[in-house]
This record gives sequence, structure tokens and C-alpha cells, in this order.
Amino acid sequence: MHNGHMDENNSQYQPHPQRYESMQYRRLGNSGLQVSAIALGMWHNFGHDKPFADQRAIVLGAFDRGITHFDLANNYGPPSGSAETAFGMLLDSDLHAYRDELVIATKAGWRGWDGPYGFGGSRKYLMASLDRSLQRLGVDYVDIFYHHRPDPDTPLEETMGALRDIVASGKALYAGVSSYSPELLRQAAEIMDDEGCPLVCHQPSYSMLNRWVEEPTDTDGTESLLEAAADTGVGIIAFSPLAQGLLTDRYLHGVPEDSRAAAGKSLASSMLSESNLEMVRRLNDIAQERGQTLAQMALSWVLRRQGEFGEQTVASAVIGASSLAQLDQNIGALEQVEFSAQELAAIDDIARDAGINIWAAATRSKLSE
Repeated sequence: MHNGHMDENNSQYQPHPQRYESMQYRRLGNSGLQVSAIALGMWHNFGHDKPFADQRAIVLGAFDRGITHFDLANNYGPPSGSAETAFGMLLDSDLHAYRDELVIATKAGWRGWDGPYGFGGSRKYLMASLDRSLQRLGVDYVDIFYHHRPDPDTPLEETMGALRDIVASGKALYAGVSSYSPELLRQAAEIMDDEGCPLVCHQPSYSMLNRWVEEPTDTDGTESLLEAAADTGVGIIAFSPLAQGLLTDRYLHGVPEDSRAAAGKSLASSMLSESNLEMVRRLNDIAQERGQTLAQMALSWVLRRQGEFGEQTVASAVIGASSLAQLDQNIGALEQVEFSAQELAAIDDIARDAGINIWAAATRSKLSE
């Protein structure tokens, strides 16, 4: 897939005419919304620490390749808010005419600003945060607005009531949650169904090295997050499918100086233990036998069909990208999302929890209500 093109003075962006032909689109839970199977996440690479020209090339290149799903949050940067500002600038300069072809998602829940109203799940915080996000993005509405993490200090009814009113106000088209436990998700989904404003998605961390969503983690030890989501009609969007970069070829031969781990960005050195690196090397052997890179196999695995009718299958995987070459390689995962029983068994045999779920404490902070 080639890029779209700019005219001679580099001002007028024209997206690639075949942009929808090579991407997969999957329905999000019981909603009518389809999302690109690969979403571009803006947690890293879209702050003031990266050149804007690079950010522009990646976002427009993603759209040229059929990625319609862009994942933001109020605190992405650095500094906090700058990723939304950057995306807003690109909407203004290049993508304004294509707003109706985009699914723009943002979130509130982690620390947005100082003081008691800049964190959590209160009506005051969620409403104020979304207004700030809309201002930075320069849009009237976002497509998906998430409660970014459970808040033990706010009643679930208050948080869900705020999401319902946000959708009713037209400031978001759909509501979602992130890092909720199976029970809390079920309770949230029931509240929202009663309000006539279904919860359409849950965004958990999920990768070969972080499989908590597959494990029964409710109080009875009977239901996994994937099962609770499938049963309530909530779609799953996986974040950190590459385990913050551990499931790429970057660490096969040690820790490079320019890596996220060396920079101390969300991949602690403890995660790069020799046992973890040995596990990654063995997984890489399976990927090579499949004719894939490790990153491609990791994405294919998260997006594989699960459950008898695929009902526990992930709709979209959120990836970061620091270059178009990296983006192209990762999109290549979609060419081969099927796994043989032998391949899945071999992966199960090698892959174990690598201690990378840095969001587990947020999930545990409020398991049910």
C-alpha cells in the first residue's frame, strides 16, 4: 500500500484511493460500529518529544493504509494533552474533510490535571476532561469516550451516569471503559443497558505475555473478562499487544540504547530479565516458522478467532508507531491471523506472564460494587 500524496506545495493531502482494500474491519461488540483491526495508539510518539513532521507522516500514512481508528487520552504526550493537540492540528490541516471516516477515541480516568477534580471517575472530572479534549482536538464530538480506569472512590452509577449523559449530549457517540475487572464490567454494562445507552467496548491490556483477560478473575473464579464482555455484548479493544515493545525484535539481542526500555518509558528493566528475553527468543522461533516477525505474530495472536463462534475475539489491537516502516510491518500481521492447534499449544508452552501488567493495581482497586 502506497502513501496518499501531497500537492507540490505540500499543503493539500489526498488520501490513498484504495485505502480500504487491505484493512480488516471488525464489528465492536453488539454495536453497529466497525473498527479497523489495527488502531493507531498515541500514548507515545505524539508528544513534544517527537518532530511534528514525523507525527504527520505516521497519522496520514495510517489513514492511507485503512486505519480509521485513532486512540487518544487526555494525558497522552508528553506533556499531558499534547497528543490530542497534535491530532487536532492534523485534523485541521489535512483530515478535516475526512472526519466522518475516522473513529476518534479519547479517555479520562488517570491524572489529567492537579487537584481533586483531575483524577478518577467523578461526573465533574469526566465532563470537564472531555470538554478539554474536544477543545484540543478542535471537534464537536469524539466517537468513543472511555472511563480510563476503575475509581474506588466514585460510585459506579455516577461514572456510568456521566457517560450516559455525555452520549446523550452528542459529545461522544459511544461509551467504553478500560481496565475493568469481569464483575465490574458486567455491573457497568447492566447499568448502561438499563439507561438505554449500551457500553460498546472495553480496552484491557492483552498480549501473549499478559493474558489476564483470559483467566477467571471474578470473585467466584468462574468468569474471565473475555467471557463477561462476550456475554454482555461489549467489544474488546486490546492495548499493549506487543507488551510495550517486548514482543518485537528490539530485545532479541539485548537492550538497545535508543529503546523505550532504555528511556524508562513504561518498560521497566525488570521486565527485561534474562528469562523473559529467552522466552521472547523462543517465541521468535515460532514466528519465523510462520513466516512472520515476532511483532506480527504477537498481533495476529491477539486478533485470532476465539470462542466457539469467535465471540471472544478481539475487535481491534492498538499499536504505537514511530515510523511508517514499523506501521507497515505491523499491518502485515493481518495477512495471517490463523493459527494451527500445534502453534497455539507451542505458544502456550513458552509464553507466561512476564510481569508487564502495570495496570493491574488499577483493575484491583475496584473489582466490583
